[in-house]
Amino acid sequence: MSDLRQPQRSGPDHPDHNDPWAMQLVVHRVKTDPALHRDVLAAAATAVARLLDDPRSHGDGDWASAVRHWRAGWIRKVTRRADNKRWDDVQHLPGLTVTVNHTQNSTSAAEVRALVPGPLTPLPPEVKKLQVGGTEFPRSIEPAVSAQSQADAVVTVVMAPGLELSTGKAAAQAGHAAQLAYERLCVVAAEPSSDSPAATALLDAWRADGFRVNIVEPESDQDPLWVRQDLPIRVVDAGLTEVNGPTETARAFW
Repeated sequence: MSDLRQPQRSGPDHPDHNDPWAMQLVVHRVKTDPALHRDVLAAAATAVARLLDDPRSHGDGDWASAVRHWRAGWIRKVTRRADNKRWDDVQHLPGLTVTVNHTQNSTSAAEVRALVPGPLTPLPPEVKKLQVGGTEFPRSIEPAVSAQSQADAVVTVVMAPGLELSTGKAAAQAGHAAQLAYERLCVVAAEPSSDSPAATALLDAWRADGFRVNIVEPESDQDPLWVRQDLPIRVVDAGLTEVNGPTETARAFW
């Protein structure tokens, strides 16, 4: 029986498919006025949760078999960037687009399209031509957002300090954290336990809020949120890109 309060260390704990699948996250890049790094992470996390909650991802829905097959392997996510016509070209592919702009200034809003999972090869031609490496967006000059200022969030994702991940890699990790939070709440809500009502209420509130996710970026590993060991979701990356070996990259709480 799952415990809503019990910390869960989440990583690749089962074999991947022989022919790996991934969820592609496509970030809209406007070269003359790029979105901010933190907003890209928030948009990616929300897009992942919305796609998983979409009716088409459940039961006999159009996306359900693809999501189930992907979920049976590692929850790989690949972030790519697209601009101009290439961004327009991916809009007809199955998936959902999320727009986030927490800065409320002249900076472009972050737009991320989460595509329905599929094999790494072959890729749709619209996706194959998109760049992965070097997906970097400007960091905000504002101080890191504190948990107190995000008190209205249902789910907050905390990024690991000191890793210096690219925006693309960090967006995938934020997506992992949002996915694991969503799945954890779904599992606990469905079980007959004392935690079920609380999980159901949290899930309903998150859904009503459009699966908005707030991103916290601690400045050091001594930040109270990173010192704590009891946050319910802890993401461990397999270390295939940008980090060497299994590495904790993000946490999530509600």
